Amino acid sequence: MSVLLQTIGLLLLSNVFMTFAWYSHLKNLNDRKWYIAALASWAIALFEYLIQVPANRIGYTQFNLAQLKILQEVITLAVFIPFAMFYMNQQIKLDYLWAALCLMGAVYFIFRA
Repeated sequence: MSVLLQTIGLLLLSNVFMTFAWYSHLKNLNDRKWYIAALASWAIALFEYLIQVPANRIGYTQFNLAQLKILQEVITLAVFIPFAMFYMNQQIKLDYLWAALCLMGAVYFIFRA
């Protein structure tokens, strides 16, 4: 499997964990003390780091740091929008499209030869 596909796949998976770590407590633990939510988030984030670190190490064999960061941001938005819509029951906004277009511009500029 190519470095790009391995990196994207692992970053996608790690972003799912991190998105849940950062935001799911707002829905599921909003009636609990903040430190309970923090502990739950840290437990989820551990799995994110166990996936994210190898993803970046694999990706760094072919991509530079800026390319990895922009790739991460694109994947973050791609994971966040469905999470916000389907898990958190947020309405999609046109601003998501504008943000995606800005990131596409960032991808172009950071990956161009």
